[in-house]
Formats: sequence, C-alpha cells, structure tokens
Amino acid sequence: MNWSIQILNSVSFAMLLFLIASGLTLIFGLMRIANLAHGSFYLLGAYIGLTVLDRTENFALAMLVACIFVPLGGFIVQGLFINRLTDKAGEKQRLLPQVLLTFGFMFILADLCLFIWGGTPQTLSKPEIFSSSVSIGGMYFPSYRFFVVGCGFVIAIGLWLLLEKTKIGAMVRAGVDDQEMARAVGVNVPVLFTIVFALGIALAALAGVLGGPIVGVAPGLDMDILLFGLVVVVIGGLGSIKGAFIGSLVVGLLDNFGKALFPQLSLFTIFAPMALVLAFRPKGLFGK
Repeated sequence: MNWSIQILNSVSFAMLLFLIASGLTLIFGLMRIANLAHGSFYLLGAYIGLTVLDRTENFALAMLVACIFVPLGGFIVQGLFINRLTDKAGEKQRLLPQVLLTFGFMFILADLCLFIWGGTPQTLSKPEIFSSSVSIGGMYFPSYRFFVVGCGFVIAIGLWLLLEKTKIGAMVRAGVDDQEMARAVGVNVPVLFTIVFALGIALAALAGVLGGPIVGVAPGLDMDILLFGLVVVVIGGLGSIKGAFIGSLVVGLLDNFGKALFPQLSLFTIFAPMALVLAFRPKGLFGK
C-alpha cells in the first residue's frame, strides 16, 4: 500500500467533509437549527455543477452557480418554513419540529434530483488545469486532490477569521449568546442568521461540486454525506470551526485507512470513535 497516496486521499476527502461539517456547525452549532436536509443541498449543488459543466465546461462557473442557486433554496426553506417553527415567546427553535420538517425536505429534494437528473451515477469532469498528476519524489499524485486540499485550508482560515476577527462574527456570536441584548444594540438578528444559514448551505453546495470528480454524484449520496458530516460535528464539537476541521481530518484518515486495512470493519473505524467521544466528552473535542 502506498502510504503517501493514502494520506493524500484521506486529507482531500477530509476537506470535503470539513465543508459539510462547517456548514452543519454554523447552522446547528451556532444557530440551533437542526437541518437534516444539509446532505440534500450537497447533492443538489453537485447536480447543478454537473449541469453547468456539461454546457460550459467551466469548473469555476459551476462552483459559482451552485453557490448562488442552492442557497436560494435554503432561503426558501428557512424563511417560509423553519422560521414559522420559532417560539416567539422565547425565541428558541423547537428542535423536534425542525428535525421532522428538514427530514421531509431531505426526501423532497432527493426525489427532485432523481426526477431531473435520473438515477445513473455520474462523475463531474475535473478542471483541465488539474487533470494531470504531480511528481514528488518519484511518485505521482493527482493535482486535483491538492486543489481540493488547498480550497479546504483557505476556506477554514477564512471562516475562522470571519467568526473570530470581524464585526460580523462578533454579531453572530452575540446573537447566539443573547438575542434580546443583540437586538437592543441594533443587531438585526433574523437577517444575520439568514445570511449565516445561506453561508452554510453554500459551503455544502461547494463541497458537492468539489467532491463530484472524486466521489461522483448519485441518488443516496445525500444520506451518506450527512452521516459523515454528523460524525465530524459530534467528534469536533458543535459550534467550533476548529473542531470541524480537526474532526474532518480524523474521520477522513479513519475512513480511508479503515477501508484499505480493514474493509470489513470500515464503518466500525468511523462510528466507534464517535461513540467514545459521546461517552466521555459529549460536547466533542472542542465543543463549548
């Protein structure tokens, strides 16, 4: 087994998981919105990217279109449905109705994708600039994997700076900690949370396009990717971008090496660490 290739594959898959998990941790960890349709937005982003690529052969345009149009669906889901479940007296989200509502949207979006794009598994074309391999130390590595890793690191740094070093990040944290006080000082909490919700959906759509050339796109992938994202969030901790990043690396390495070394126990290598974290540190490694 080529360990270098396996590590690169693990880290590139981990960056895709980070994009999913960071969206989940923004929406659920910060905003307390249980969005089980998150994997469906990943799938929708992948299919939209596939359509744009088929017509334009422009990968950057595919990413842009997916990151614009998929959050529009998120606006509709949140604005017309999730916000109606808000407890106006205490401004606290009702968890069970949210779970049931977004669970229903998961099936609606999955059937919509199946109706429009069919059930045949497909793969997005790589950008031509990243279609070759890179030679390092006599070994060849797919350049597209390095591109995905680079995107993941850039987005991780950008999200950390946004939430920790900007006024918008301070407003989001203030809205999470005490909505009434944030409103009192002039923060438009509903609009701010809608923007954060759309950002989380855009990250899922971006992951769908970036992951298309690696894992492909097919019906049922939404549920698989949602499970991986939930495992990452549980291990890393709700509301922590650093936890989502570290958790993604852990799950990515465990999944790839588990399939390579212990194919019969591949699921065990992922869910066993999650069970241990839940047992001994329920808030996650970096949860607050």
